[in-house]
Amino acid sequence: MNKTTIGWASGWASGLLGVIIFSGSLPATRVAVLGFDPVFLTVARASIAGLLGGFLLLAFRENLPKRSELKGLFIVAIGVVVGFPLLTALALEHITSAHSIVFIGLLPLATAIFGVVRGGERPRPAFWLFSVMGSALVVGYAASQGMTASPKGDLLMLAAIIVCGLGYAEGASLSRRMGGWQVISWALVLSLPLMLPLALYTLPAGFETVDAGAWIGFGYVSVFSMLIGFVFWYRGLALGGTATVGQLQLLQPFFGFALAAMLLHEPVTAGMMAVTAAIILCVAGARLSAGRSFSAGRSGAPAAAQELRRSSTS
Repeated sequence: MNKTTIGWASGWASGLLGVIIFSGSLPATRVAVLGFDPVFLTVARASIAGLLGGFLLLAFRENLPKRSELKGLFIVAIGVVVGFPLLTALALEHITSAHSIVFIGLLPLATAIFGVVRGGERPRPAFWLFSVMGSALVVGYAASQGMTASPKGDLLMLAAIIVCGLGYAEGASLSRRMGGWQVISWALVLSLPLMLPLALYTLPAGFETVDAGAWIGFGYVSVFSMLIGFVFWYRGLALGGTATVGQLQLLQPFFGFALAAMLLHEPVTAGMMAVTAAIILCVAGARLSAGRSFSAGRSGAPAAAQELRRSSTS
């Protein structure tokens, strides 16, 4: 097995682990906003993750980002450090975490589109067919569950998906040069001068009414959703390609259902299992139809080999 093949396999494994971690983000946010104001939750989780990211950068003596990389890092920060957490927290005041799954099904398409626009990737037409089919299956299954909707919550979630797709694609492009965990760490650190003062300004007068569930949700989104998940996710996107590895997000809603079954003892229906199997086939189809390289020069074997070399020396 050559280094390129190892790179793609490692990229898909890293991306899958990232998706598993992210699958708990919306349920954790839903629980957290029951005890915390959405704005405070957004800036506080970013501040905690930013301090942890800064510690990692100092511990490994990472070089400062180049001037040419700063614009991309700010785009990542706007998309995944501020935009997605804030918009989803606001949306989850109006809709359930289950209803928000409808929009997570659209995230792979948003990531793939921005991968084309920002990353220069060129998937084959069959890739788009499998991508649309997979997204339609996720949206159709979630909508069939009879969930109530709020127009305001829906619009907020749609905006969250757009900015998140942009942040994912931009972070993947940067990860090929900087390394996955370095990208999210620097994006968090660059956000810290704004996020930390806002966290102190919006700090609640007291926490007597905050229950244990809200604290657990707060801790999860601060450490796992904001930092650890991105370490694996950006590495996976950099190695395997933004558009193709991004299709793993189609599985995220169903990992969420599985967590609900294990932790909350909610039933897993035969319909859920059938749709999950169909989604897996779409993900596999997207991966195979995309092939092992895109026409863009920033994707494919050179990027994977570069990331492997960087990972081995970090």
